[in-house]
Amino acid sequence: MDAPTILDTSGLPIDTAAPLKRQTLQARVAWGQRVVTVGGDAPVRVQSMTNTDTVDVIGTAIQVKELAIAGSEMVRITVNTPEAAAAVPHIRDQLDRMGIDVPLIGDFHYNGHRLLTDHPACAEALSKYRINPGNVGKGEKGDRQFAQMVEAACRYGKAVRIGVNWGSLDQELMATMMDDNARRAEPWDAKQVMYEALVQSALQSAGAAQDVGLSPNQIIISCKVSGVQDLISVYRGLAARCNYPLHLGLTEAGMGTKGTVASAVALSVLLQKGIGDTIRVSLTPQPGEARTQEVVVALEILQALGLRSFNPSVTACPGCGRTTSTTFQELAKQIDDFLRAQMPVWRARYPGVEAMKVAVMGCIVNGPGESKHADIGISLPGTGEAPAAPVFIDGEKALTLRGEGIAREFQTIVEQYIERRYGSVTAAH
Repeated sequence: MDAPTILDTSGLPIDTAAPLKRQTLQARVAWGQRVVTVGGDAPVRVQSMTNTDTVDVIGTAIQVKELAIAGSEMVRITVNTPEAAAAVPHIRDQLDRMGIDVPLIGDFHYNGHRLLTDHPACAEALSKYRINPGNVGKGEKGDRQFAQMVEAACRYGKAVRIGVNWGSLDQELMATMMDDNARRAEPWDAKQVMYEALVQSALQSAGAAQDVGLSPNQIIISCKVSGVQDLISVYRGLAARCNYPLHLGLTEAGMGTKGTVASAVALSVLLQKGIGDTIRVSLTPQPGEARTQEVVVALEILQALGLRSFNPSVTACPGCGRTTSTTFQELAKQIDDFLRAQMPVWRARYPGVEAMKVAVMGCIVNGPGESKHADIGISLPGTGEAPAAPVFIDGEKALTLRGEGIAREFQTIVEQYIERRYGSVTAAH
């Protein structure tokens, strides 16, 4: 039976389809038995980057572990000095001893050709190299140094992200394109030329890497900018001209709500069009904020779009004059924190629990209805309402909680529900 057509108020059909993912080649980023596929039929992957000094082996390994546990499927580390390159194998060893098999990506600029050549253990311990074409040197010297890095990837069977950045765009290429543009009958504006320079730098570098011997299936491309509309324009053009997997992310997205909102807007527009195979949210941490916040935002973007599920979602109302008590806010936060804290264990023990929906509502207006739509929900009493909190399980009212221990009792009910519903999946296997 065909799906019903939903019409808007003008009588035009509303598109209810999920994003149709762009068809690409598939790269493999691996360490040991862990293989993270990127592109093709793989889900959109989440990655992040450490901000520790790579020479600090223990500190870097601990942060990589934290990012991996938070949900980062690949973690990039800075490799900028011989000391950092020498530390990479020890970081990998430390992670392996901790049971963290997340693939490591080496971020190279300027001297990457020397570091990969002089430190073969580093080249081997990394699972992917990030090469910025704008920072490998100029002219023939730059071509040789780029080739040296690609040769290392070929030798050790590593994937490569060719990561162009508008802050370090190849100035020779940009100057040539500006000269060519000036001779056009109808010249483009400077921004259009910059977009084209980003795309050409990436595609020409990918072609050069293949000429050296790198398989097309080992190549991932990014063209990073810091403006939302700029990113959307560049990636639309890039996606139309190649079938390499694409890494998305604003460069220098910013701090706090600015960086979060800008990243969410830019990435969501592209992902909804099926463009993007890996993402990173490049947040500047606020004082005292954990580095893992950028991973949390990336996961939330993918989950909000319905592309992947990582954690049970908690629906909670924003509050109004009917909810002058803070009880529902406290319970919503308590349940959300509890679910996130348990997920590293539950993900293995209870398959499918990441798709569970929990509702914590504050009054009778939308409380019962939202709770019925969730897998399990509670509708707390609003101002002036009877001191009772009905609990709904799988769309049906199951019981009513009263008294001072509502939060604790509801948390126990959630745990019991998870064991009953998702524990049976484990038992069946």
